[in-house]
Amino acid sequence: MSAPNHRLSIAPMMDYTDRHCRYLLRLLAPHALLYTEMVTTGAILHGDRRHLLEFNPEEHPVALQLGGSDPQELAEAARIGASFGYDEINLNVGCPSDRVKQGRFGACLMAEPQRVADCVAAMRAAVATPVTVKSRIGIDDMDSYPAFHNFVKTVASAGCETFIVHARKAWLQGLSPAENRSIPPLRYDVVYQLKRDFPELVISINGGITTPEQALEHLHHVDGVMVGRMAIHDAYTVARLEKALFPDPSPMPSRYEIAERYAEYAQRVHSSGQARVISLTRHLLSLFQGQPGARRWRQALSTESSRPDASPALIFDALNTIRRATLPAA
Repeated sequence: MSAPNHRLSIAPMMDYTDRHCRYLLRLLAPHALLYTEMVTTGAILHGDRRHLLEFNPEEHPVALQLGGSDPQELAEAARIGASFGYDEINLNVGCPSDRVKQGRFGACLMAEPQRVADCVAAMRAAVATPVTVKSRIGIDDMDSYPAFHNFVKTVASAGCETFIVHARKAWLQGLSPAENRSIPPLRYDVVYQLKRDFPELVISINGGITTPEQALEHLHHVDGVMVGRMAIHDAYTVARLEKALFPDPSPMPSRYEIAERYAEYAQRVHSSGQARVISLTRHLLSLFQGQPGARRWRQALSTESSRPDASPALIFDALNTIRRATLPAA
């Protein structure tokens, strides 16, 4: 199976990049590689895997991100994920949360490059689907470039050909996950050097990317860019990134068009009993960020979607509200 294009990808984000979020992201960016939230091997092996892993066909290309550190458990979880049709299986070696650390996976695995290599080898032996790794540039005081170089070299020797690198180190003691996304300084130069040292590998850079201009600059040095929280705070910027990185002559869809298409999806999902309205509308809150009427849009969605009798029709009502708010006075 050929590897997905990593030129533009949207980061796995806990409690956010569920299947409804990914459907919206696909409307915004037809070519982007999308990622699930991190799913632990234990959840897949012992939980409701259909609920955890099912996705909409429109989401392709979509990658499953796994959390774990046992090679055989990861191999079995990868096999199950591949059976659902994911285009890539990604191993999380970057999450710094205490819960992840206690489970001996996530960023703490950067201290054990051979274990990560063993995990990758086991996963690759189990599936034909491409296996990739998402990491930091280091952890705690293990943040020298030679240590990072050795980590990538060791894992690549097990057959990993693609690394997605958050260009900050992680502090596993003293910083929360949110602080780890902003306090350690960004070191883009480290990721650029990695690409120079491993030209045969696909290297995608993550961290602090918020504009098309920044993304295009990074692509002079690496193979791909991954954006994360920006997609939560200003969803329509994803469409701008798509246009900049995959230019074509067709016009960008408007925010209104995106909202209407998503509303049609929400109606289908809600009528089949698959999701509550509030679970569907929360991903739309930042679609009109920075535009006239954005506050009314957020208020309409937030207030109405929590009502017991709420239906996805409220999205159309919210659109009408901001249309009226932005019409010039007669």
